[in-house]
Amino acid sequence: MLQSPSRLSIRNILLWLVLSISGGALLISSVVSNYTQHSRMKDQLEGEVRAIADMIAAASLPTLSVIPLDFEQKAAQTDTLNQLLNSLKNYNDVLNAHIYSINETPTPEMVALYTKSSTTAVESKINDMARYYTARFDGDVFEIIRPINAENQTYGYVYVRTTAEAYNAFVNYSVTVQIATLLLIVIVAFLVAYRFGHVLSSPVQDMVLVLQGVARSRDYASRAKHCDVREYNILIDAINVLLARMQEYVVKQQQSEQQHQELNSRLEEEVGQRTVALKEANTELIQTLEKLHQFQRQIVENEKMASLGDMVAGVAHEVNTPIGLGITASTMMLDRLVVLEQQFSDKTLKASSMKRFIEEGRENLNIIYRNLNRAADLISSFKQVAVDQSSEEARDINVKQLIEETLMSLRPRLKKVTHTIHIECNESLNVVSKAGPINQILINLIMNSLIHAFEGVENGQIDIIAALTDDKKLKIIYRDNGSGIPTSIKKRIFDPFVTTKRGQGGSGLGMHLVFNLVTQALDGNIKLESEPDKGVEFTLSFPVSVKK
Repeated sequence: MLQSPSRLSIRNILLWLVLSISGGALLISSVVSNYTQHSRMKDQLEGEVRAIADMIAAASLPTLSVIPLDFEQKAAQTDTLNQLLNSLKNYNDVLNAHIYSINETPTPEMVALYTKSSTTAVESKINDMARYYTARFDGDVFEIIRPINAENQTYGYVYVRTTAEAYNAFVNYSVTVQIATLLLIVIVAFLVAYRFGHVLSSPVQDMVLVLQGVARSRDYASRAKHCDVREYNILIDAINVLLARMQEYVVKQQQSEQQHQELNSRLEEEVGQRTVALKEANTELIQTLEKLHQFQRQIVENEKMASLGDMVAGVAHEVNTPIGLGITASTMMLDRLVVLEQQFSDKTLKASSMKRFIEEGRENLNIIYRNLNRAADLISSFKQVAVDQSSEEARDINVKQLIEETLMSLRPRLKKVTHTIHIECNESLNVVSKAGPINQILINLIMNSLIHAFEGVENGQIDIIAALTDDKKLKIIYRDNGSGIPTSIKKRIFDPFVTTKRGQGGSGLGMHLVFNLVTQALDGNIKLESEPDKGVEFTLSFPVSVKK
């Protein structure tokens, strides 16, 4: 008895589904919650720093508003301001503080400073005050500069620098709590899904055991037992009805065989000697029929294998490029990850490097996602013998760069031949269109030239000309100097399964795919000009939006 290989079970599917949904939902919730809490905490600490600076500004205003007349008054003013700043010792979070005066000169002058013990002094901010008018956070400290104003007149500025240890501790604590909560809920979801998975899979296993027993013993009197799941009971009832009908059929067949045996016995008595000759004729006929059936099955299997070979060749031909692009993107992402990991280990990792890695990672993942989707769409097109229109959204495209990227993806194949490819396109030609279909069209046309047009040719030439027409359509002319398209298939070149390589790896779906991509995905048209031994020229035209 044939057995299909086990792949997925209901229990495993339920486990993965529950874990994915619960884990994903909780992860998103945790990220949003953490971001909100961290923003609130950061705003609170910034408010406290601003309040301290405003308090010092208010306290120093009476002193700074008096212009000292001599050195002694100026020294007394400085002492008063330093005593004011020394009162910040009661604020453990304050690391440094400066007071700047602009009474005597238009340029701010530092007249008092405070540095917490065991803390490094901070240089004057006279030349960089504008950066600190709003609170700044650089990971370890908060810094701010507030003006000392009275009656629309500015007498100076207060600079305050506080530690951000409380904020960082809060961040670490909240992240730890969220991770622990995520793990706990995932574990609980796993246990619940495991339990319900058993409830859902147990009736199916019982039905499988019943059917396997019937297949082995041919005892159609066996019946599957009902369970607590209504949908399963409907299936069980259908199986039991099928078994009952099979049982009735077997009984009738046995009765019919018995009647035939009785009839044969009577006929044997009547025909006598003719029975032996009839048996011999029947035996020979049965053997001949069996041979015919075997030959018929062999022809069917051969045809299936031939179709399978064509289909596999077509899949390999069409799907190779998007998968290759996905592998290239993933390799680039792995290389960047190694560099990022090394920077992290060396403690040289910067926020700019992390940001760049995230942007490049998002771009590479989008490339992988788009190309895997493209490969899936192409495989589906082989099953349905039709090309499904690509769902890729339009984006900004540099046409020449897109053509060059397409050639780069075909480099493993192109470097094996000596043919030349000439591109004629303005480097500043930028349009908004669907890059995926254009890429796939060029790949199919180039591969078609390599496989068919340049068979037996060593130095072939391909010209790709792209330009924008007056009616805002992108016109692409693809031309090669190969053997051209045979007259017998020229009118049917865009039909499915039309190929000159039937049985040699050609699926006959390449040009059909090109036609569907141009007319459906890009809403354009394609024209063909070809003569035997004079090459071929395809003219593609489709509407685009011009990037301004």
